[in-house]
Amino acid sequence: MLESVNAGVSLGAFSNVELRHLSALDAVAREGTFGRAAERLGYTQSAVSQQISALEKAIGGSVFDRPGGPRPVRLTPLGKLVLSHARDILARASLTAEAIERFMSGEAGRVDIGTFQSVSAVLLPAIVQRLRDDYPTADIRLFEDETTTMPRLLANELDAVFTVTPTRSDVELVKLLDDPYLLIARRGEFPKGPVRIEDLDGLQMVAYPPTCDLNHIESGLQSFGVRPVNVFQSSDNGTVLAMVRAGMGPAITTLLCVDIEPDDPLLEMHALEPALPPREISLAWLPNRTLSPIAERFIALSIEVTAELAPREAEYFSLAS
Repeated sequence: MLESVNAGVSLGAFSNVELRHLSALDAVAREGTFGRAAERLGYTQSAVSQQISALEKAIGGSVFDRPGGPRPVRLTPLGKLVLSHARDILARASLTAEAIERFMSGEAGRVDIGTFQSVSAVLLPAIVQRLRDDYPTADIRLFEDETTTMPRLLANELDAVFTVTPTRSDVELVKLLDDPYLLIARRGEFPKGPVRIEDLDGLQMVAYPPTCDLNHIESGLQSFGVRPVNVFQSSDNGTVLAMVRAGMGPAITTLLCVDIEPDDPLLEMHALEPALPPREISLAWLPNRTLSPIAERFIALSIEVTAELAPREAEYFSLAS
């Protein structure tokens, strides 16, 4: 008998067992009769009998002794063995279903986003706050490193990345805004209004390092034959502004990086004439990756928050023109 049972319970046979078969087994074992098990499951008694028969056929042995009449059924030794594992499987299936439901609602979702300094300071606070309002228990993780976030996205380690790359064939991109370049100088260093780009030739200036915007800015200036002298470089927006305040020289930065009030006593903004091409800020994600609900909501909120920021940016830029 034992040999026939062992022969019947092969992995191939057990692959035919379904969760509904195990649920019927558990219900009959708990209730003692097929009739009460049917009431517990909301099935007909014949449906429960069919589930148990299908289970027994799949595993190659009986799971219940059926004495007949009103007397309760009894688990066979094989039935006890199967039931001990069935309850573990049913419990895990229930937890999995609950986890999937929470994931699809965003409550248990996690989102990993690559960002950079000016986006982190200006856009992300509003985006994260609204995402928290929608999904209070969501796991939101942000990574601020311009040199690694795009490679990590391509390695499928991040859900989305803020980027200033205008076009790429290997990612999906949604353009969020054009971020214009401005000259930040000590108040009174230049006449109010736009500053001609040729006036910056040979001028000592504060700049960003090549890993940030320096290459883009320098190539734009050089297209007009302008070569300033960079006397200090920093990737920190606050440090760049502090050095301009200290008199190290003016700096070219973008509007999103500017954290000064229009009536700042030491600094003022100037548009450049002619204007350098603005940097394009976009949000990127992999085209062949299925995004979670919370990641999709993050993208939607990024577009929403950026659109709301546009009037403020336009007002600030007009003050520099």
